[in-house]
Amino acid sequence: MSNLKSYLKIILTALCTSLVLGSTTARAETVIKISHQFPAATDDSGDFRDRLARKFAAEVEKRSQGELKFQIFPSGSLVKTTAQFSALRKGTLDMSVLPLAYGGGEVPEVNLTLMPAMITSYEQAYRWKDAPIGKELEKILDAKGIKIITWVWQAGGFASASKPVVTPEDAKGLKIRGGDRTMELVLKEAGASVVSLPSSELYTAMSSGVLDATMTSSTSLISFRLYELSKSVTSARNRTIWFMFEPLLISKDTWNKLTPAQQKIFTEVGASLEKFAIDAAKADDQKMAEVYAKAGVKVVDMDEATFNRWREIAKKSSYKDFSEKAPNGQALLDMALSVK
Repeated sequence: MSNLKSYLKIILTALCTSLVLGSTTARAETVIKISHQFPAATDDSGDFRDRLARKFAAEVEKRSQGELKFQIFPSGSLVKTTAQFSALRKGTLDMSVLPLAYGGGEVPEVNLTLMPAMITSYEQAYRWKDAPIGKELEKILDAKGIKIITWVWQAGGFASASKPVVTPEDAKGLKIRGGDRTMELVLKEAGASVVSLPSSELYTAMSSGVLDATMTSSTSLISFRLYELSKSVTSARNRTIWFMFEPLLISKDTWNKLTPAQQKIFTEVGASLEKFAIDAAKADDQKMAEVYAKAGVKVVDMDEATFNRWREIAKKSSYKDFSEKAPNGQALLDMALSVK
């Protein structure tokens, strides 16, 4: 009997050890995939959106003590740019650094996050987070299966293969990429022909003549090397009608699989990276002008009066369209405009 008890004790100990080791291994093998459309950063001067994703991954891995691992797929290498929003909603993609307005076809409300001439500064943009419009945006995304982890805003401007595009008259007759429906509407009102493309396809479109000019963020103007094809660029150093929300997002399916402790880590690390995001975006607004000037491209700026002219056109086109066609559009527009 004594031998039997000893034998059973050995078996039970082995089983418990196996379960503990198995559980530890399972936790260590939890891998979260982050996909985005931007070039991989090879150093500290590379695309800050890729760097943000890598900083987030490294810090979460550290604070979770290896329970969570990450794989990062830049340049749309895992999920194509235009499919990332849908993939997040369906839970087939874990996370993405994504221009939110790319999802405007599925969720029209998010077109508000690239509304032309609405945002006038980074400080105003980041005040959305704690304002009623920010809370409502989070609520809308939550209902669609997506959660914001890090708020990221970027200013941008026009890159042109010919003359500078600064005033509404400058856009007339040109083939221009805006970035979403709202920006396309204001360009159409100004007399431009619009072409819908993600920023990762702009180099090919400009080099082939599909585009005469494009609007995109300062960082993308640098990272996608559009200075090689441009004769002029309108910077975001002074005023710009182009501010886009490009947050780090997580699928609710993935979020719901995290433990409360892991969710807390995600939230804290995500918020901690917002200063990095705003500092990097501001730096790129200046750096973009320097990079283009060095490449021999004419760099111009937009003044307050010209900004206000674009805003008046936007009110008649983009704002009006959004208020009429987006669910609860006018209320959302009013909330956004109330953020000073």
